[in-house]
Amino acid sequence: MGNHETEKEVEVEVEVEAEVEAEKEKETRILGIDIGGTKCAVLLASCNDGSVTFLEKKAFPTDPKTGAKAVIQKLLDVSRAILAENNLQSTDIAAAGINCGGPLDSRKGIILCPPNLMGWVNIPIVEYFGKSLGIRSFLQNDANAGALAEHMFGAGKGYENMMFLTFGTGMGAGLILNGRLYGGTNDMAGEVGHIRLDSYGPVGFGKAGSFEGFCSGGGIAQLARLKVLEKLQAGEKVGFCRSVEELDQLTAHSVADAAKAGDPLAREIFSICGTYLGKALSLFIDILNPQLIILGSIYGRCKELLEAPIREIVNRETIPFSREVCRITESGLGEAINDYEAVAVALYGLSEGCQRG
Repeated sequence: MGNHETEKEVEVEVEVEAEVEAEKEKETRILGIDIGGTKCAVLLASCNDGSVTFLEKKAFPTDPKTGAKAVIQKLLDVSRAILAENNLQSTDIAAAGINCGGPLDSRKGIILCPPNLMGWVNIPIVEYFGKSLGIRSFLQNDANAGALAEHMFGAGKGYENMMFLTFGTGMGAGLILNGRLYGGTNDMAGEVGHIRLDSYGPVGFGKAGSFEGFCSGGGIAQLARLKVLEKLQAGEKVGFCRSVEELDQLTAHSVADAAKAGDPLAREIFSICGTYLGKALSLFIDILNPQLIILGSIYGRCKELLEAPIREIVNRETIPFSREVCRITESGLGEAINDYEAVAVALYGLSEGCQRG
């Protein structure tokens, strides 16, 4: 009797081990590389049946003085360290996804000349990672990566036609059309921040009055400096900026805090931002006829300040048939979106057979 029970226990243990091994085989391990102007990060993730488990992440500041070569070498060193610490070989990783600000050429795997990465010109980043690590590597700009992440894991799941707008330090768009990422003829689709919305206004993307000028972290700060300076020169007091000397300390974050606290000038600044955001969204709704527009970063943190002016303009300007089928919402992934972006880039590259290292 005892031996029979022991044999059954052994059989159960073998079956459990087999199930565990089968589950492991289903997992797709991804190495994520996030390259930014202020910080970089490398993460290890496991993907299984549409879910993502983040196993490890290491981040470090991007030092512009060291140049592209030094930063890339550190990314490679950190990647190797993460693999070693998790007892993994290059062959255990299905792909590496690289997320970086544009402009870039995802098909050739080249970072062209991002404004937030001075000196990074024509960097064959996919080739570097592919050859150095022996891992298939894929590249997308941050807006496209955000669109892929939301489409796979966030608010965009189940939608065939959607836009993702970064709305952070800058303004860019990623487009999912008919269920696939749309990059345009030479990967420049979605550079909506360059659209001029007015003949005069804050400078963004090298153009005064641009969409990025009015609707980005940097643009909101510029707009605040202009509006506050007008008040101060007229002898009026501003609660969130007491003197001309403090103008340079104004940020989108500090203005948002003042607006949420009820400051009328700060609320006016965000109303202006929301109005121009509504103008741009109206153009996109009429031209692209999307089901969904997802607004990242600043919108998620300041929705209560922006929603009303956006709705007013969109309701007034768009074709009703297009407006009725389009939902405008915040990111479903919130502040964690950067981690998901690199994973989504790798998974999309594997599924589409994009340029790889």
